[in-house]
Amino acid sequence: MKRAAKQLKLWRLLSWSLTLALLPGASQLSAQPSTTCSATSPAHTVALAELYTSEGCSSCPPADRWLSDLTRDPASAARVIGLGLHVDYWDYIGWKDEFASSGFTQRQRDWAQAQRSRFVYTPQVVLSGADYRNWGQAGVAADIQQINLAAARANLKVTAMPSNNVLAVTGAASVGDSALRANTKVFLALTQGNISTPVKRGENKGVTLKHDNVVRDWHGPFALLADGTVTIEKRLAIPKNARLNDLRLVLFAQRSAEILQAVALPLGQAGCAS
Repeated sequence: MKRAAKQLKLWRLLSWSLTLALLPGASQLSAQPSTTCSATSPAHTVALAELYTSEGCSSCPPADRWLSDLTRDPASAARVIGLGLHVDYWDYIGWKDEFASSGFTQRQRDWAQAQRSRFVYTPQVVLSGADYRNWGQAGVAADIQQINLAAARANLKVTAMPSNNVLAVTGAASVGDSALRANTKVFLALTQGNISTPVKRGENKGVTLKHDNVVRDWHGPFALLADGTVTIEKRLAIPKNARLNDLRLVLFAQRSAEILQAVALPLGQAGCAS
């Protein structure tokens, strides 16, 4: 009798646990299905437009809008990929940019040094490794097309599996030309779009700023192995209150002061956010 009672108690406990697992909000008790999506770089070179900007800079909003317009069409990622890199040297003026990073400031300074410039400024566009002051004028499409005409010098693939506010990411890069391998580094970035910031102090006081392509996470540089390949595996936290539809992963290969290739994976694409 005691044995039968114990078995009945155990059966009730298991039944109760199963009921809990099926209740709404009990996702932490059961595994959730995940989907994997990926993007591979094309045979031609994709341009990489890096915008160095700040919410504390009154001349930056037009450049932010320009980059948003440039990359708004999802098909544009086959031609040009945008990175909004917020620098921190404007923070002292009265408005602290929550997206700013000293690492992005240092990257801008590294570009300035490579171009033998003695100062940095905002807004600055670096297009595939070169200071690009023509961003607000005619001819941008032709300049990007000129970059696209070059054959790719690196092959890239990025894969992501979103699950429970975390992205399991794998990036793979290969460079066939042995002469390029020694100085080539690979970088991985997570960007977010559709951001609105009501600025309360500083030069943009009273203005609600709109941002796309904002870099929220950054990893690298990763050096290639002797065979010209590298594989990067990272688990990235999805930014608080961010939607998958507004997120993209960007993988790019850089050799000294030039971008060899770039690829973007929009996480809201069919099959990734399902």
